[in-house]
Amino acid sequence: GPRWQRGVQLKADYNKGYVKVKQIGVNPTSIDLVDVGKDQETKLKPGQVLHIVNQLYPYTVQFLEEMGTCVGRESNKLQSEKRPHGDPENKNVESLFGKQIKTDQVALQNYNLYNEVTDGSSVSSHESSSTKMECMPYWAQGLKVSMQNPDVQVYKDEQVVVIKDKYPKARYHWLVLPWKSISTLFAVSHEHLELLEHMHKIGEMVIQQCPEKDSLRFRLGYHAIPSMSQLHLHVISQDFDSKWFKTKKHWNSFTTNYFLNSTDVIAMIKKKGKITVDKNAIQLLTLPLKCHMCKKQLPTIPQLKEHLKEHWPE
Repeated sequence: GPRWQRGVQLKADYNKGYVKVKQIGVNPTSIDLVDVGKDQETKLKPGQVLHIVNQLYPYTVQFLEEMGTCVGRESNKLQSEKRPHGDPENKNVESLFGKQIKTDQVALQNYNLYNEVTDGSSVSSHESSSTKMECMPYWAQGLKVSMQNPDVQVYKDEQVVVIKDKYPKARYHWLVLPWKSISTLFAVSHEHLELLEHMHKIGEMVIQQCPEKDSLRFRLGYHAIPSMSQLHLHVISQDFDSKWFKTKKHWNSFTTNYFLNSTDVIAMIKKKGKITVDKNAIQLLTLPLKCHMCKKQLPTIPQLKEHLKEHWPE
């Protein structure tokens, strides 16, 4: 190959959302037309253009999952669905309340890619990531990114990880996610029964760690039509005391039959081997606002929020 073949080293850090670019040889390498410099290392973020050998070979970064490669596309458009989460370096997995949950702390799957440019058209990957990113808006992919982030993990084992919901709709709102890539409830079958039971068990365990567990009620369940592209079990306290709870859709997604109890989901898998949801489930989100405790109807969200205080523990 040409003599600049070993001139650039790329290290992709999937968790942090950038690629480290190091120029080893003398041929100029630039990012957005700013030279890297010999033996220098810099970060290439999604959307920036990497040039190798002056401006002959333009690349952009593309984070893919489950494809086995980090593709270097010649001057192609960005397809990264990632939101970087800052740069936490190997923080301990903290539990929900600052103390670590005692469990087997299993190392996260390794999502780092170590790539070297081998010719002008492709980037080969030695270690690669493992799940396919569907064509969804970047926020819908957010769970697959968040579940890798030690800053938000409160528990993990071989099968699942628990994270705090980024926009909690109550004082306590966690998500239990399987490591295994499962898009939605509709992809769940008999083979996932033990996993669903484990997710439920871990959800219950997280509640047991909660200092307010005796005064608050909790529910564990799934949204009938989820907005995110990875199966996730909601574990949510029933106070709904949160600034992120803002809309009728938020309320109805947790307080109507749109919210499927985890135990009912498990029972349906046992009975039918699959989850079926009423095709009109989406209409439940438009129902009038009604208190989940006393069934009183409230005309607006602010009035509902004020009313809910009557049901909060002393």
